[in-house]
Amino acid sequence: MLVTNLLPLLARYSLGFDLVAGPDDTVTLTILPRKAEGAISNLEAGETRPISITASAAEIDAELDKGGEGALGHLIAARRTLADQIAEQQAAAEAARTAAAEAAKAKAAAAAPKKTAPAAPAKAAAPTSPPASATPEEPASLWD
Repeated sequence: MLVTNLLPLLARYSLGFDLVAGPDDTVTLTILPRKAEGAISNLEAGETRPISITASAAEIDAELDKGGEGALGHLIAARRTLADQIAEQQAAAEAARTAAAEAAKAKAAAAAPKKTAPAAPAKAAAPTSPPASATPEEPASLWD
């Protein structure tokens, strides 16, 4: 029954197990999810946290017999849902980054000044000859 109940996890993870006998006939079953060999997606830290159940052997067996309706099944479903939500959020964040970059490029292109032909500088009138009142000893005045 244990392997049948863990099939949903085995589809995404490689699993390690640790079984420890405790006081008063209790048993701690720890399931260690790891990235499955050949899996292309990376696992989030929350997905790889160990699942630990401490109870009597009979209680653990009864809980595992419930399959997807038991605590382990609910935890597996919750982790899968969270993993899917994380993937969706990462995709949405990447799409938002791409859209923001495109919007910034469009804004920069629209704000860039358009190049026009440079205007010819106004030519100053070249003096043709000095005013009649100018003498070599005293230059012409602008206020005369």
